[in-house]
This record gives sequence, C-alpha cells and structure tokens, in this order.
Amino acid sequence: MLSEKWETNVLLLIILFSSASGASIGINIGTQMSNLPSAAEIVSILKAQQIQHVRLFDADNQMLKALANSGIEVIVGVPNDQLLQIGESQSEAADWIKKNVAAFIPATNITYIAVGNEVLTTIPNAALVLVPAMKFLHSALLAANLNFQVKVSSPQSMDMIPKHFPPSTATFNSSWNAIMNQYLQFLKNTEASFMLNAQPYYSYTKEQGIFPLEYVLFQPLKPNNQIVDPNTNFDYLNMFDAMVDAAYYSIKSLNFSGIPIIVTATGWPSQGGASEPDANIDNALAYNSNIIRRVLNGSGTPSQPTTSISTYIHELFNEDLRPGVDSEKNWGVFVANGTALYSLTFGHLAETNADSIGLVGLFCVANFSADSSALKKGLDWACGPGSANCTAIQPGQPCYEANNLVALASYAYNDYYHRTQASGGTCNFGNTAMTTTTDPSHGSCIFAGSSASGSSAGTTGSLTPGSAFGPVAAFSWASRLQVVSTLQVASLLPFLV
Repeated sequence: MLSEKWETNVLLLIILFSSASGASIGINIGTQMSNLPSAAEIVSILKAQQIQHVRLFDADNQMLKALANSGIEVIVGVPNDQLLQIGESQSEAADWIKKNVAAFIPATNITYIAVGNEVLTTIPNAALVLVPAMKFLHSALLAANLNFQVKVSSPQSMDMIPKHFPPSTATFNSSWNAIMNQYLQFLKNTEASFMLNAQPYYSYTKEQGIFPLEYVLFQPLKPNNQIVDPNTNFDYLNMFDAMVDAAYYSIKSLNFSGIPIIVTATGWPSQGGASEPDANIDNALAYNSNIIRRVLNGSGTPSQPTTSISTYIHELFNEDLRPGVDSEKNWGVFVANGTALYSLTFGHLAETNADSIGLVGLFCVANFSADSSALKKGLDWACGPGSANCTAIQPGQPCYEANNLVALASYAYNDYYHRTQASGGTCNFGNTAMTTTTDPSHGSCIFAGSSASGSSAGTTGSLTPGSAFGPVAAFSWASRLQVVSTLQVASLLPFLV
C-alpha cells in the first residue's frame, strides 16, 4: 500500500514535469582551428541540427550577418583582450555596441553580451575593469534603447568556488568578494543571469576517483554510492547539479538571491592523451546526450527545484589550435568539414509520438514483484527526466489508480519506451520493468502500443526483461550513436521521502 504522503509526492512530481520547462540548450562556437568553416556553412550546420541558441566568444561580424533572420538566439562575447579598453572608456563601450550589436539587431537575435570569459581566474589583473566594462556596455544599450532585449553578464569559472561539495557550504574565493559583490549587484539591478562555466570533466579528473564516473555522466548510482549534502540532506544524483547549486549557495553567501544561472559552458572531450583515459568518444556521447535531456526536462536543482537551467554545450567544433593537453583540443561535436563525431539530438524527445511504428502489441510494464522503492525511483525518472507523458495517471484521469504503484509505473514506463525506443530507449528501469505482449489497457485507459490506440503497425514479442535502466550512457558508439539520458530527478528528492 502506498502512503498518503507518497500519493501526494507522485502527483506533485507529475504536475511539475507536465509544465513547459522554459529551459534551452545551446552550443558554443570556438574558432581556434586550422580549417574553420565559413559563417554560412556554420549556420547551415546549426539549422540542420535544429540548434536555436549559440554563444560566440567574440562578435565576429561575418557570423552575425550569417545568423540574420535565422531566429537563432545569440550570445556575443567581448574577448578578454578587449576588456581593458572598454572598461576604461564609456565611448569605447558605446562604439563596441554600435558596431557589434546595434548594427545587427533586429535581423540577428542577439540576447546577451558575455563580457570576457573567466576573467577573475585567468586574467586577475583585469578584475578592476570587469564591472565597469559591464556598466558601460549596459549604458550604451540603454542609450540605444536595446537594454530590454540585450542583457549583460560575464561567465565565471568553477575555480571561483574553491570547494563546491557539499554545495551548501560553498562560497566564492574571498579574495574576490569586493568584485563579486559589485558583479552580483549589477546582475540584480539589470535582471540579468549569472553566467557559469560548469565542467564536471575537470573536477572529476582533478579529484582522482573521489566521485564515481557514473555520478559525472548522469548514470544511476549504486545504492552504496549515494551522494548527499549532510547539511541539507539533498541527494545529488549528478555533479552538474551539485556545481550549479554550489554557485547558488555562493551567491547566497554574499546575501544575494533571485539571480538565475545560465551555464555558458559544459561538455566532455572526445579524445585525450595517454594520461586522459576518460576523455573518449563514449563518455562525450554519454555526457552531452544526458545534459541535453537533463536541461530540456525543465527541472531545477535540489536547492532551486523550480528554476530551470539554460545551458550551452562546449562546443560545436574541435579546436586543434588551442594550447594545452590533447583533451583541450577535442571538445567538439563536429570536425571542420561538418562531419559529426557522434550524434546528438538537440530537441525534446517528449515531442515524439508515443505510438511508435513497429511496437504495436509490445508493452513495457512494471514487474509486480519489484521492490516498491525501486519502482518509485523508476516512476520518478520516467515522469521527470525520461519525459514520459504522465497526464493520464493524474487524479481524475483514466489511468489513475490510487495506491497502485505498479499500475502507475507501468503506464509511465510504457509511454517512455514507446517514445524513445527508436532512438535508444530501453525497458528496464533498474530491473523493475519487462516487455510483454499482454495489453495492459483497461476501460478508457489505453496504453501506447495498444491496437485500441489507432496505430497501424504491429509486432509481437515474448515476455523478456529489459536491458538497461532507461537509456544507459556509455557504450560502444559503433553500435548505436543515439542515446537518451539516464538522469534521475534530483530537484524533487526532498519531497520524496
């Protein structure tokens, strides 16, 4: 029997994840490469991949022209080497806005200016001009009547937070408190977002095995590997969420609140040197597939469950001219000729039809003998990050059955399976699910794949256990390039106790 509290928690989770997320996924476009495609070729790749949000590290006029009338939202960057002149001169800032922003709006949909990149941790001598540069640029936008369309912020490195776990104790490096107070006050005054570069790859490799790889790649953790903030009892299922929460708590430590976070860079290198074994194409495919799913499900973090996190993957192309170790050159999803290193879907799989051709007569259902806590976990995942349509199991809807966890999970599992099977979705959910040819539909509760749902194709199959908990991340990319995420819902765990 399910407790009344559990019923309430299930319904809360379903309702929250049924709403539009408002979060977006974008990609960074770096240019330190030998054979950079033309601006027109780059925009063609973006359109082919249905990428609607990009971050440029500069304000290249050819790119801004090529992006005109594409509808793609653009973050333009002020390179670090231009920061000093803009931060010391209002007229230089006004000229920069005139040449690199006003000249292209409205045809090019510029929405943000990223002032520098990780300025405080990479060029600390320029720290004193960072906020003045932001203020000068904002004033120029105001004078051009563009301040409501274009916001100003500055990407910060996770290195600004010396210790990011547990998140609740995280603070910015105190030596930068004066600058950070000015920066945060500017964001608050202009209603702009805090820009954060959150790269779990670096933390994972630096910490040398403290955290399991599954935790970094959004894969399910073993029961004895749960990662909990002891001060809040928030359960962190992935490092990305912990990093974002560390930034939220660091902001709070300086007595600011209500400033949303945009993750302006996250990703995983597909190749590294001999000392970088985890920089490989399987892990890159796993991480980036899963971060897309995690962002587009619209969930927040454990400390900010209702605040979604728009995120930019680093990056579109490998940059062979970047200095440093091999992994630094290999963060791209594509190589210079536009060939994909691995396949990503920059869209929401929940938009696909659940009545998949070829799956009529085959159903993914919960195993009645499964442990209830494992079923609960699987249901959370399916209705949350898995993006199953769980509307039919809300109260008053045809598939709602109070106190019947197996029935609720079966509907959610099956909907997820039918939506995603063609792109790698599986029927397992922590060994709590199985496929069957017995139609579980009853009354007006019609399961995806039922002949009663109007599908025209059919197939049969025997009763077999599935092969993975949702989609498993890292596996041989030669056999399948498409994966979907294994992220479990982190933001609502405080309610599910």
